[in-house]
Amino acid sequence: MKFEDLRSKAAADLKGELLKLRKEQFSLRMQAVTGQGVKPSDFGKVKKSIARVKTVLRQQEIVAEKSAAEKIAVGAKK
Repeated sequence: MKFEDLRSKAAADLKGELLKLRKEQFSLRMQAVTGQGVKPSDFGKVKKSIARVKTVLRQQEIVAEKSAAEKIAVGAKK
């Protein structure tokens, strides 16, 4: 998934996507342990997707914190 697609999603949707990716990662690990054919590149793809989702979530948190801090600062000046 691309960053542009992720940035347009809400935090709740991103958390759902993160959960789905973690389940997929677990499934890949279980398939590898049981001897089923798993492409090694799939591990990296899922891991990078998880990192992308977590990055966008953190960026949204930072923006929310900044806007809350600005509201407090404006309220204190009045």
